[in-house]
Amino acid sequence: MFKCTLKNVNYQFGSIREILAKASEEKSGDKMAGIAAQSYLERMAAKVVLSELTLKDIFENPVIPYEKDEVTRIIYDDINQFIYKEIANWTVGELREYILAHQTTTSDLFRISRGLTSEMISGVVKLMSSIDLVIASQKIRPTAHCNTTIGEAGRLAFRCQPNHPTDNPEGILASLKEGLSFGSGDAVIGVNPNNDSVESVSRILHMTHDFMQKWQIPTQNCVLAHITTQMKALKNGAPIALMFQSLAGTQAANDDFGVSKEIIDEAYDLMAEYGTSTGPNQLYFETGQGSEVSLDAHLGVDMQTLEARTYGYARHWKPFMVNNVSGFIGPETLYDGKQVIRADLEDLFMGKLHGIPMGIAPTYTNHMQADQNDQEIAGMLTALAGANFYMGVPGGDDVMLSYQDTSYHDDASLREMLGLRPLREFEIWLEKMGIMKDGRLTEKAGDLSIFK
Repeated sequence: MFKCTLKNVNYQFGSIREILAKASEEKSGDKMAGIAAQSYLERMAAKVVLSELTLKDIFENPVIPYEKDEVTRIIYDDINQFIYKEIANWTVGELREYILAHQTTTSDLFRISRGLTSEMISGVVKLMSSIDLVIASQKIRPTAHCNTTIGEAGRLAFRCQPNHPTDNPEGILASLKEGLSFGSGDAVIGVNPNNDSVESVSRILHMTHDFMQKWQIPTQNCVLAHITTQMKALKNGAPIALMFQSLAGTQAANDDFGVSKEIIDEAYDLMAEYGTSTGPNQLYFETGQGSEVSLDAHLGVDMQTLEARTYGYARHWKPFMVNNVSGFIGPETLYDGKQVIRADLEDLFMGKLHGIPMGIAPTYTNHMQADQNDQEIAGMLTALAGANFYMGVPGGDDVMLSYQDTSYHDDASLREMLGLRPLREFEIWLEKMGIMKDGRLTEKAGDLSIFK
């Protein structure tokens, strides 16, 4: 039994799983699951107890047992035992101090991350303020290469997301051209299909690939269908540069997603053999706090810890990019803009400390207590913290998925305000097309006639 007394009130916690849940910042999903702290004082008591736990305590008490969960097994099997044993006796509070210390370098953090389980990373985040998370995130710059190199210092990438409610080719191409004309698309040209059939997915893959070839665009294409649909399309000859799948932090939730280690292993091997990109990083994952709660597959674990576990699962396949969409579900998981902003900062740092090139989609749905101002604040803060990429959606309003995300104009603004540039290979192409000069958009930005 773990105990703490604050203001003459005794608080007791029966497990590390309970401590992690009650030390979390307020989230409506944790409340709905019945695992959140009942008061600010109980939350603080849980943080005090958490700060005094050792990393060994957490290592020896995974929130979901090794023998019962594939996600736990992958996280633990991938841990570097030599590095873990060096730090096993550190407290979570000491880990926080090490991460934030001025003398701790990027290399130090990459090394130590190989000895950290996802629950340890989740735990230290619960002791960090928003400023802590921004400063710590700035220290970590994971990179990866598909056809472009993502994560280099001074660079900010975007996924051009030209979705269409009926997968109309002309509509997709019009949005694609607009996005490219504003410098969006160096992370990936990624389309969410309305029709998930192999035939429809293949058609979009061929269309985007042919457009990239015609205009010699150094990027990668992706259609965000289920991974098994993409695998069938790939086997049938469809050109795929980057393969996608949504992931969660429990085996139960991944079962609901229809995905497993065996399936992702097969996809990884197929992309190495048949994918069109240079590689070696050819997978794209999307995640977000709350998916396990919405599927009733959280197993009593808080949303933030489950999100950390998702990154521990994802890093096994060395993805090119992981995108966080924590505001996508709605108020039942993240009630308002404040909760979304906090979740975005948590997720960015947790993903980067796992060694993943991390993107943020500061999304919200129209039935949440959130608006454009919350989204822009989340975008600016996570950009300051060093997010690797964002979404680029026409007008910021996805007409197919019915949610709000960053627009092509938002993307350009984030680059301009922080003095960031597109990915190296893509910037050369933008200059060749006259869209950009010396890192700034020209008068041709937004002019689709350049693609005649």
